[in-house]
Amino acid sequence: MRRLRAWLVRLAALWPRAGRDRELADEIEANIQMHIEDNLRSGMRPEQARRDAILKLGGVEPTKEAYRDRRTIPLLENLLRDTRFAIRQLRKNPGFSLTAVLVLGLGLCASVAIFAFVDATLIKPLPYRDPAGLVGLFEKVQFCPRCPLSYPDYLDWKRLNTVFTAADAFEGTGFTLRTNSGAEMVSGAQVTAGFLKTLGVAPVLGRDFRAGEDSPAAPRTVMLSYAAWQKRYAGNAAVLGQTVTLNGDAETIIGVLPRDFHFAAVGDTEFWAALHTSSNSCYPQRGCHSLHGVARLRDGVSVQAADANIRLIAGELEKQYSSNRGQGGSVISLTELEVGHIRPILIVLLCGAGLLLLIACVNVTSLVLVRAESRRREMAVRSALGGSRARLVSQFVTEAVVLVAAGAGLGLVSAKWLMRLLIGLIGADQMAAMPFLYGLGFNFRVLAFAAAVSIGAAALFSITPAWRSFSPDIREGLAEGSRGSAGTTWRRFGANLVVLELATAVVLLAGAGLLGKSFYNLLHVDMGMQPDHLATLRVVEPDSIRDNNAKVVALAHEVTRSIASLPGVESVGISSLLPVIGGNTMWIRVIGHPFHGEHNEVGYRQVSSGYFTTLRAKLLRGRYFTEADDPSKPPVVIIDRALAEKYFHGEDPVGKQMAYSGADSPPMQVVGIVEDIKEGALDETTWPTLYVAFNQNPDDYFSLVVRTFKGERALLPTLAAAIHRVDPGIVTFDQRTMTDRINNTTAAYLRRCSAWLVGGFAFLALLLGAAGLYGAIAYSVSRRTREIGVRMALGAQRGTVYRLILQEAGWLIAIGIAIGLVCSMAAATLLRGLLFGVRAADPEILAAVAAVLGVVAILASYIPARRAASVNPVDALRAE
Repeated sequence: MRRLRAWLVRLAALWPRAGRDRELADEIEANIQMHIEDNLRSGMRPEQARRDAILKLGGVEPTKEAYRDRRTIPLLENLLRDTRFAIRQLRKNPGFSLTAVLVLGLGLCASVAIFAFVDATLIKPLPYRDPAGLVGLFEKVQFCPRCPLSYPDYLDWKRLNTVFTAADAFEGTGFTLRTNSGAEMVSGAQVTAGFLKTLGVAPVLGRDFRAGEDSPAAPRTVMLSYAAWQKRYAGNAAVLGQTVTLNGDAETIIGVLPRDFHFAAVGDTEFWAALHTSSNSCYPQRGCHSLHGVARLRDGVSVQAADANIRLIAGELEKQYSSNRGQGGSVISLTELEVGHIRPILIVLLCGAGLLLLIACVNVTSLVLVRAESRRREMAVRSALGGSRARLVSQFVTEAVVLVAAGAGLGLVSAKWLMRLLIGLIGADQMAAMPFLYGLGFNFRVLAFAAAVSIGAAALFSITPAWRSFSPDIREGLAEGSRGSAGTTWRRFGANLVVLELATAVVLLAGAGLLGKSFYNLLHVDMGMQPDHLATLRVVEPDSIRDNNAKVVALAHEVTRSIASLPGVESVGISSLLPVIGGNTMWIRVIGHPFHGEHNEVGYRQVSSGYFTTLRAKLLRGRYFTEADDPSKPPVVIIDRALAEKYFHGEDPVGKQMAYSGADSPPMQVVGIVEDIKEGALDETTWPTLYVAFNQNPDDYFSLVVRTFKGERALLPTLAAAIHRVDPGIVTFDQRTMTDRINNTTAAYLRRCSAWLVGGFAFLALLLGAAGLYGAIAYSVSRRTREIGVRMALGAQRGTVYRLILQEAGWLIAIGIAIGLVCSMAAATLLRGLLFGVRAADPEILAAVAAVLGVVAILASYIPARRAASVNPVDALRAE
C-alpha cells in the first residue's frame, strides 16, 4: 500500500501547478539566503557569498529537476513535456503540419478501406460451421470445368463416395409468388433435406427440413430468409404453419433462417424450398444438368483426396452410362468458390493502395527531413547545453507519434466514408453474389492493420531524421554551420526518395492504363449485335397455361403485338435467354456425319421470328425464322458462324439436317447462319450456339428485347403496363436496358471497378510524385542560393541556371521512370487475370505513362528553376 500511495503521488505530480513551482522556488531561495548569510558572516563579499551558496546547493535548475524526479515518474513527465513541445512545434508550422497530416491521412484512408474489403472477403471465415471442411461438387467436361450436376449423378456420388460425411444438392431459381395483390417473381432456392445441416446452419425460428422431406411424395415445405420474414410477415412468429403459393404449389412455412445467413451461390434468396424431383422434368434425366453440390469432408480428408475419389466415381459412371461420356468430376473448396473470383481484383487494389501509402510516407518523410535540416542549429544548441542523444531522439519520436496520430485519425474517418462509398457503388446483383460484404466496417483485424501501419509510419518519421541528424557528416555540418554541407547531404538523400516516388507512380499509372485499356476492349468487343436502343425485361406466363404449348405461343404473340404498338417501338423479339448472360446447352449430332455418341455441346436458345432483326444481328446465309415456322411444319434451326465452322467445316450448312443426341430426336433443318452473338460472358470465347424457333419449341419463361427509335430507358416503365393489359396474371421483372446489362456483367464490373480505383490511386500518386519532385528541387534551389548568385555575378546567363536546375531534375525523372517501367512490367503479372485484349508489357501504355509522368515532372521542376533564374545576384550574395 505504501508503494502504491507513492506511485499515486508521483502520478498526481505529473501535472505541475504554478503554486507548487512557486513554493519550490521560494524554498530553494530561502535555503540559498541562509548559506549567503553564513558566508557573509565569515567575511565573503556578497557576490562571492551567493556564488558559493549556489555551488553548495548544486545549482538552482539541477536542484529543481532532482526534486521533481523524486516526486514524479521522470519518463512519463518527459513524455508529457515532449508531447506539449511537439504540439507547439506543429502549431508553429501549420503549412508543414497540415500537408503532412493530409498526405498521410490520404494514404491511410486508401489502404485501410481496401484492407477492410480484403479482410471481409479473404480473411474472415465464411459464416458456417467449420467452413474449411465444406466443398463444392461439380461435373467436369472439356469446355466447362465447373458444370452443374444431374440429379441421378448426384445420388450416385452421394452413395459411392468415401470422403464425405454429408453431401447435398441445391439449385438457385425464381418462384412466382401469388398474393392477394397479384403475382410477382421472387428469388428462391431448392435444396435437398440435409443442405442446412451440412452447412451447420440452424433456423432461428421453427425447424429445419426433416429427412425425406425432399421426396416426391412428401408434403411441400419452405423456409424463409430473415429478410423475407421481416419484409413480408413483419417478423411475426405466427408465420409458422402458414402456406405460401410458389409456382402454383402450396408450400407450408416451417422455419426462418438466421439474419446473417447468406449463400453466395444463390444470391439474395427469400424462399428456401425442399427439392422435389417431380417439380422439374429435368431432374430425373441423367443427361440434364441443373444442380450444384455441397459436401462436408470427413476428418483428415483433404480437398485433393476428395477430388481424386469423385473423379474415380465419375470414371465408373462414364463406363456405365453413355450420357456420361467425356464427363468427369471436380471438388473445390467452398471458400474458393465464394471468393475466388474476386481475389485477383482485391489483391491488385491492395497492392495499389499500398503503393499509394508508400508514396505518401515518402512524401511525409521528405517533409520531416527538410524540417530536421532547418532545425539542425537547434539540435546542436540543445546538445551543447547537455541534452543527451537519447533525449533528443525521444523528441523526434514524440513529434512523429503526434503527427501520425493526427494523420491516422483523419485516415480512419475518411476510410469509413470511403468504405460506404465503395459499397454504395456495388450493384444489387453483384452485392447478392458477395454476401460477405454485408456489415463491412471496422473490426479488430482492420484496426490492428491501421495500428501496424501507423506504428511503422511513426518509426519511419522518427528514426530517419534522427539517423540523419546524428550521422558524422551532419554533425560536422552542424559544427561548421555550413549550408552547403547540409544542402549536399539533402540532395543526395532526397534524390533517392524522389526516384522512389516517381518509380512507384509509374507502376500505378501503368497498371491503371492496362486496366483501362482492358475495360475499353471488353466493351468494344464484337457482340454480333447493336446493343444501343434496346430495352429488355423478363416474363413468366401464368401457371395455368404452362403445360399447353399452343396457349403459351398465343399469349407470347399477344404480348409482342401489345409492345409493338407502343409509341417509339421499332421491333420486338423473344428469347429464352438474353445475350451476355450464358445459359443452357444441348448435345447435337449432324445427320450424315459419323457419330459415335460424342458430346457435341452447343449453346441453346429458343427465339422468335423478330429476335435477330431486333438485335440487328447479321445474316450470313439463308433466312431468319418466320411466323410460318410453327408446330405444323418440320423443325428448323439457325446456327451461328462458330457452330458452322466447327461442325460443318468446308460445307454449306444451309439445307443440312441436325438432331439432338437422343436416339428418338427428330431431324432439324438448318435454314440460316448468323454472325456470332455474344451469348456468353464478354471475356470468353464465343461458344457455338443453336437457335430453335420459339413457335415450334416455346418456353413459358422468356425474355423480351425491344428496339426503340427513342431513348430506351424512357420506354422501360411502359413495358410492364402494356403486358399486364394483355393478362394481369403475367409476371414481369428485371427491366433493364441492354447497355446496362452489358456494363453490369461480372467481367465488365470487375474490370471497371479495378480500372477506376487503380486509376484514382495512380492520379493521386502522380500528384504526390510531382509534389515530391517540386519540393526536392525547390529545397535544393533554396540551399544553393549563394552558389547561384555567385554564378550569375560571374556572368552566368539565365539559360545556364535553367539548364543547371532542370538537368538535376531530369536525371531524377529519367532514373525514376526507367526503374518504374521495369517494375511495372514485373508487377503486371498480378493483373493477368484482369487483362483483356492487351499484353502485360503493352508498349503503347508504357510509352504514354512515361510521356505523361515526364511532362508533369518537368512542369513541376520548371517552377523552382524559374525562381532560381530570377535570383538577384546581390541579394543572393547577402543570403546566409
